[in-house]
Amino acid sequence: MRRPKSKEFRKQQRLSEEDEINLLNSWIQAQKPDSGTNPMSLKPLPKNSPVGRLGDNTFSRYAGVVRFEQLPLSKKTKDALRASKFVSMTDIQRASLPHSLCGRDVLGAAKTGSGKTLAFIIPVLEKLYRERWDVEAGVGSIIISPTRELAAQIFDVLTSVGKNHGFSAGLLIGGRKEVAIEKESVNKLNVLICTPGRLLQHMDETPYFDCSEMKVLVLDEADRILDSGFKRELNAIISQLPKRRQTMLFSATQTKSVQDLARLSLKDPEYLSVHEESITATPTLLKQIVMTVPLDQKLDMLWSFIKTHLQSKTLVFLSSCKQVKYVFEAFKKLHPGIPLKCLHGRMKQEKRMAIYSEFCEKRSVLFSTDVAARGLDFNKAVDWVVQVDCPENVASYIHRVGRTARYKSDGKSVLFLLPSETQMLEKLKAAKVPVHLTKASNSFIKEEKAQD
Repeated sequence: MRRPKSKEFRKQQRLSEEDEINLLNSWIQAQKPDSGTNPMSLKPLPKNSPVGRLGDNTFSRYAGVVRFEQLPLSKKTKDALRASKFVSMTDIQRASLPHSLCGRDVLGAAKTGSGKTLAFIIPVLEKLYRERWDVEAGVGSIIISPTRELAAQIFDVLTSVGKNHGFSAGLLIGGRKEVAIEKESVNKLNVLICTPGRLLQHMDETPYFDCSEMKVLVLDEADRILDSGFKRELNAIISQLPKRRQTMLFSATQTKSVQDLARLSLKDPEYLSVHEESITATPTLLKQIVMTVPLDQKLDMLWSFIKTHLQSKTLVFLSSCKQVKYVFEAFKKLHPGIPLKCLHGRMKQEKRMAIYSEFCEKRSVLFSTDVAARGLDFNKAVDWVVQVDCPENVASYIHRVGRTARYKSDGKSVLFLLPSETQMLEKLKAAKVPVHLTKASNSFIKEEKAQD
């Protein structure tokens, strides 16, 4: 059994942390990037350049660096990043972290699968560490996600990267019966990761729930949270948060709406769209096919596709819960030769999380509504994304296909369009989405597998 640490040891530890915090604050202030600049445009420092204090009141530059170890981060965060095999930064991390670490508001836009979660988890941890936050201080940061699955995924990243810090964190998501248990502990949590509805429920119902000292607000998949579906909840939440705070918004498709930004009380935010100048709005290793399919042939086409790709992990998007349930039940009775799963918003939370975990691990076909379109990272690569129904808009299309070809993996997608929906093709091309229109199914469906 471990011996309890002596009072002297704890005092020494506090002193060393205090020294580190003072060093980090001096480093951040001395080398903070100019407002309005993108650190990606700076020439990276050589790999073996000295890091940190270089002399009296001089420090190494951290804007434009490419490795986490070159940033002004605490030893606790750096050790956890190293243990989690995070060494080099992605584009959105390189662009946003120098601004967010020095306390600025950030609007970060980057393609799906580009490392946005780490781009806001690190500044949250570092802000609370440098503020000497502890369990008694209460809520220091709130991270809002539009879906329960994405909130759970963010919580896992926070747990991994923040494991050396002493902060308490909680996952507050709807669909569970433990709201009474949550009410007992929510005031003792430092970082809340939540969906808008559940957070508002605690704000309205939990006695003494207090966010008045909160330091950092994060909206992940911000464009989804800012749209009309969450408008009432978000306005009610924002009205109860302190205006003096750091706010970060991240998404694959980002808002520049003055009205939205005013609602959030943003102060001169840094707008960092790292892929705005890209030739394509979607990952470069993603092959995208569009087919015109008459309504009465859609299910035949989908069935034939599944029979042709029994060795693939396939994510199939349909537009409603009823469609997902119908297609799942009908195809299950036909025994295609590959496990079938379904995911939609009317399922209980435990069931949704179990299906998400199973699909991450095993080759199968998952029929889903847009509940799986946002931010979710399926551990083992999704080979195909099939959109049986036309998405509502280009942003929805980009989020759906973003479930494959993540990071440096390749992937494929196919979109079925009705003859009356072909104007969607023009919208996709105008948004720099490189789709290939094909009239023949034999490019990805073997003729002998085509079935009625």
